[in-house]
Amino acid sequence: MIAPTHAVFLVAAPDQPGLVARLAGFFYEAGLNIVDASNHTDPHAEGAARFYMRIVVDLAGLSAPAASATLGGSATRASLEAAFGALATSLGATYAMRATDDVAKIAILVTKDPACLYDLILRQRSGELPCEIALVLSNHPTLEPVAQSFRIPFYCLPVTPATKPEQEKQVLELCAKHHVELVVLARYMQVLTNGFLEGAPPVINIHHGFLPAFQGARPYHQAYARGVKLIGATAHYATKDLDEGPIIEQDVARVTHAMGPDEMTRVGRDVERLVLSRAVRAHLERRVIVEGLRTIVL
Repeated sequence: MIAPTHAVFLVAAPDQPGLVARLAGFFYEAGLNIVDASNHTDPHAEGAARFYMRIVVDLAGLSAPAASATLGGSATRASLEAAFGALATSLGATYAMRATDDVAKIAILVTKDPACLYDLILRQRSGELPCEIALVLSNHPTLEPVAQSFRIPFYCLPVTPATKPEQEKQVLELCAKHHVELVVLARYMQVLTNGFLEGAPPVINIHHGFLPAFQGARPYHQAYARGVKLIGATAHYATKDLDEGPIIEQDVARVTHAMGPDEMTRVGRDVERLVLSRAVRAHLERRVIVEGLRTIVL
């Protein structure tokens, strides 16, 4: 059975009376059925309250006469987006629209640790992550067999401080060549430069902890030395400020004094895999609205 094709709309606007009615009414007039909707009003937003909404509509309704009449005689996805854009402008809103059959291509950047890479590939293959993994890229050849076993193109681009600008340029060129729309750092142990981030699609990173605890090398050895009782992970969008981008997902696991660094590493990897996959899925399902340093995940 072929899954129905839906369109996902994300909206952010100054809060005002009647927003839900006006947005829902637009789709009612066009004869499009809303199959899912969620919204949130933030009364604490700087300046004035802000409104956020995610609306999922069934595009099968575009074939009905009501859609053609409402959308100026041309019931297409483009005309639907144009008409919704006019409504958004009148509300002072920003918006994004994406159809569920428009599958995003992602690039996974790795170094030597295979845990997150395996997890993302298996979740994508099982249908949990609605995307195509266009390529796996690394600064080491270690994980090439993993990518090859799943028939995913693998690129190894070694990097040193002296070659970093050229290496990042090559990474961007490969992303453009493969039409990549999201870069996932699955334990890619390199700090990305501002120039790379400015030219790249959105980048999601996973960090071992509730930021900014235990930054740097051997984090679980640091955690063991400090006698921590909780191990956490944070997935966030990468920005020019290291490990300070808008947070998408976080989680923790309890540990005890009886666990050594290796056992803590195992527990931590489990949390990292879960948190990263949740963040990637939320992005791919168009659930994330970025507002300054914060995210609203609907």
